[in-house]
Amino acid sequence: EQEGLSFIGISFSVNTPSGNPYSYQLCDQFPMENIIDRNYDYVMSMDEDGWLVGGGYKSFDYSGKMPYIDSSHTELLRIGSLDVDKGGTTIEQVYEAMSSVTFAPFSIYPEYLKGGGGHHSGDNEDQQKVPSSDVTLIVSVVDTYEDGDSYSSYEIFLNNLFSAMQAVNGGSCMDDHDTDPHVSMARGVKFKSAYHQEQYMYSANLEVAVWQAMYPKGTPIGSKGYASFPPGSRGNKQYVGYGNLYFFFDRANITKAFRPYRDLTDDEAAYATLYTSSDVSSYYANTNEIGFDYSGSGDGGGGNWEHNPYSWKATMAMHDMTDGWDLPPNCEQEGETFFGIPLSRKSDSSLQVSTSFQEQFNFEHIIDRNYTYIKSFGTNHGWLVGEQIGNGAGSIVDKDTAHIPIFYIGTTNPNMGGISLSNLIKVGKRIEFGTLYIKPAFVFIDDNGHIKLQFEMDPNSALAYLYDNLCKELGIAWNYDTPYNKEGVYTNCAMHASGDRAKYGCGPDGTGVGGFCPQMTVAYSARFQSEEHAAAYLDQCNNYVDYWRSLYPSGVAVGTNQFCPSGGCLGLFLNRYDLYNVFKPDLGGSWVEYGGGSLQPTFSPAPTWKGGCDEPHNFHLDKCFRKRMKPKASAVVWDSLGAVGQFSIFLIAFMAVTLSISIFLARARKRRRKGESYIDFMFRDAKRKSKKRKKRRLKGNKDLEESMLGDEKSRSRRSSRSKSRSRSKSKARERERERVRESARD
Repeated sequence: EQEGLSFIGISFSVNTPSGNPYSYQLCDQFPMENIIDRNYDYVMSMDEDGWLVGGGYKSFDYSGKMPYIDSSHTELLRIGSLDVDKGGTTIEQVYEAMSSVTFAPFSIYPEYLKGGGGHHSGDNEDQQKVPSSDVTLIVSVVDTYEDGDSYSSYEIFLNNLFSAMQAVNGGSCMDDHDTDPHVSMARGVKFKSAYHQEQYMYSANLEVAVWQAMYPKGTPIGSKGYASFPPGSRGNKQYVGYGNLYFFFDRANITKAFRPYRDLTDDEAAYATLYTSSDVSSYYANTNEIGFDYSGSGDGGGGNWEHNPYSWKATMAMHDMTDGWDLPPNCEQEGETFFGIPLSRKSDSSLQVSTSFQEQFNFEHIIDRNYTYIKSFGTNHGWLVGEQIGNGAGSIVDKDTAHIPIFYIGTTNPNMGGISLSNLIKVGKRIEFGTLYIKPAFVFIDDNGHIKLQFEMDPNSALAYLYDNLCKELGIAWNYDTPYNKEGVYTNCAMHASGDRAKYGCGPDGTGVGGFCPQMTVAYSARFQSEEHAAAYLDQCNNYVDYWRSLYPSGVAVGTNQFCPSGGCLGLFLNRYDLYNVFKPDLGGSWVEYGGGSLQPTFSPAPTWKGGCDEPHNFHLDKCFRKRMKPKASAVVWDSLGAVGQFSIFLIAFMAVTLSISIFLARARKRRRKGESYIDFMFRDAKRKSKKRKKRRLKGNKDLEESMLGDEKSRSRRSSRSKSRSRSKSKARERERERVRESARD
């Protein structure tokens, strides 16, 4: 009753410097980054996921693609839905079945790379647009035979796996046959022309020809690195090895690895480690032609079309994110960066963490978590307001990315016709707009099959004024009024024309011919159980929308106590996934909001309110911010020393400590008693030194310690001592006189 995307397969994931740093390195054999066009030499645009192979994307990639890890793979068996109530199979059943079967390492042979496939957007039927298609690498599982077996290892594994799945009562949604091995590389790809497509196909297939020369009998896939599953888990990393199979909950989440029952043979090991342990330059030097036929696979040879950028018009701003863009003139790279209103809330996903940007709307009321109405989705993405681990459809487990896109900027690469992120923020800080109020209108399904929530569009609102000014300051500069802003920075890649006034946009009061349309995408390409189920779903959603409309008859400025407390803020998104910068209305300042963290604003051209820095409205100003966040004097002194001074102080302290330790060890070796530890000696030595200090204090200088005006006792003692001294002296003189007299008589 429900399709699903979970499967058992082989991963070709690689970790590359240009890709996502968290991508797995599970394939040392095929350098997948060599068969993608990351530099846009041939490709004009793709869907929002971009290249699914070759390392994934970083968050700050110029293209603004979703910052996913590398998810390249080939399916061997589609498990489908994980909801047992819908005929699916649980993860535990899959694990139990896989643990009961054994398999030898499978060797993979690269066949050829192809395009075509007729993407679902329908562009191929429109002669005025560039056709879009998928790019796919075809591979095959090499038939290898263990000792004495009549069937190949792969055939035996499939038979045993089907039997094991039946033994654990696997659901009926599982395929009853294996999948044709292939690697989906990209979807919704639009090339610059038929010639560019042909050149790309030749370049990529020449690389495949090199792989065929390196692995004439195929190669086991694997790596000598370590990894932990699922992505982001804190479990102990395990050795990857070679010949593994993996269970993919969805294409981006491997939850478990299954190892083959034996190690590689000498021949298998030689192929598996060839690329990483040998010099393979000779294979590239000696492979000058393609020895296989890849014609008829969408290589561009079937037509003579070319993208005409001057046919671009404002209505193209209403873009299908599951397809590529048609770019404006002088724009050489696509981009997904945009200004919009963030609407996401904290997600229930156990793999992703969402931040709450509003508390006025709970979109859980307009989605079908139980799949009562919806059967599946046409993409790997499920509900865009946040997916959950264990969802029956096996959709990618994403955080809540709800938002209303207002103005698409395009690429942030100035060398490709775009505008840099720093300049974009400067322009955003200078645009004065009022508090942004939004009011939901209805839920509908657009021409591409996407579920969307429409918001009212008032041509005289602050939202329309904002859009109009974005067009005037950042719009493309051909066939319309030339854009102008005080920073003097522009882009050729904005997805709106500078003359496209907000009053022409969609909505109850607009003419419906412009590019401005405040909508929130709820899900891509939803597939319903039937037309009756679709109608019932929309009816239920719009009943709740009517409740929101009664709750906020004049609209509402969204926000939370921690995020934009006054409501109505504007966000700058790197992509649908990452909100980067936030701008307050009425030039109230801006701040960086990225990855769940916030940085206080340090610049604002806002006017000063009465009350000085004690007035909360002025807290964001430079002067008040520095006053409230004044650093400690010690921190200022430390920073003033600079790197050299700080290092010098650290070095002196280190030398002083080491010298003290050396002196102590020298004393201890000379004076510690037999069998006495260094710690015992340290305590004994410290006590001995303290006793010496006490004795010195007691001895002192007695003359200085005498009281100058002593008491009677002290004076009597001194007089008695002086008398005794005088008496003793007189007696001595008398004895001396007697001795003199006696000597005279004699």
